[in-house]
Amino acid sequence: MRLLAFETSTEACSVAIYVDGEVRERFAVAPRRHAELSLPWAEAVLAEAGVARSQLDAIAVGRGPGAFTGVRLAIAMAQGIALALDRPVVPVSTLAALALQAGGERRLAAIDARMGEVYLGAFARSADGLSALSEEVVVKPGAADLPAGDGWHGVGTGFDAADGALRLRLQGRLVAVDAAALPHAADIARLAAPVFAAGGGIAPERAEPAYLRNDVALTLVQQRALRGEVPPRQP
Repeated sequence: MRLLAFETSTEACSVAIYVDGEVRERFAVAPRRHAELSLPWAEAVLAEAGVARSQLDAIAVGRGPGAFTGVRLAIAMAQGIALALDRPVVPVSTLAALALQAGGERRLAAIDARMGEVYLGAFARSADGLSALSEEVVVKPGAADLPAGDGWHGVGTGFDAADGALRLRLQGRLVAVDAAALPHAADIARLAAPVFAAGGGIAPERAEPAYLRNDVALTLVQQRALRGEVPPRQP
C-alpha cells in the first residue's frame, strides 16, 4: 500500500509517504509557508521512497479541525492530486492524528483554536489504532464537557491555551501532558492505512474540511468581541 499524506491544519506543515508500513516525512513549524512547501515536499518524499505518483493507491489528508486556511489548503491539494490520478482520498481527523502521539489508553487531544477556544477530542487506544469517545468540538476550555474518569494523557497546544484553563479544569485527572505537540502527516498516513485497507477511501470531490466553527470567517469586530476587547471609538 502506498499513500501520500498532507497535514497543514496548524502552524506545522508536513507531508509523508507511507509504503507498506514504512513512513518518510518532511515536517517543520512554518507559519504561512504551507502552500510554498507542501508540493515540493511531496515530490521529495516520493523521490526518496522511489515511488512514482502513478504508483500511489490513495491520498490521505488531515481534514481538521484547525486553521481555516491550512485545512482548506490540505483538502484542495489532496483533491487535486487524487483527481489527476483517479485515486480516492482518505480524510483523517487532525485531532486523532495528534492523539496518536500520546501514551496510555485514554487520550485527550486539544489544539489552540485562538479567540479563547480549543478544538477538543477524546480517544481511546483500540485494536485498529484509536477510537473516538466523543464528538470533536470547539469550546472554551474552562467550559469543556470532559469525559469521565482518570488516567488521561493530554496532547496538543490547547493545554496551554487561555492560560492553561483546560489543564486546570482536568487537574489530577491528567497522567501526563505534552502541550508542545503538533499533528504530523506521518500519523495521518498511519491512521489512513487501515481505513483504506477496509475500503474507506472516498471520491475526491466528497472530501470536506472539518472546521467545527459555524462562522469560519469572522469580522474584525466579532474577533475583538470574542477576545473581550472593546472596539475603538469612532471619531
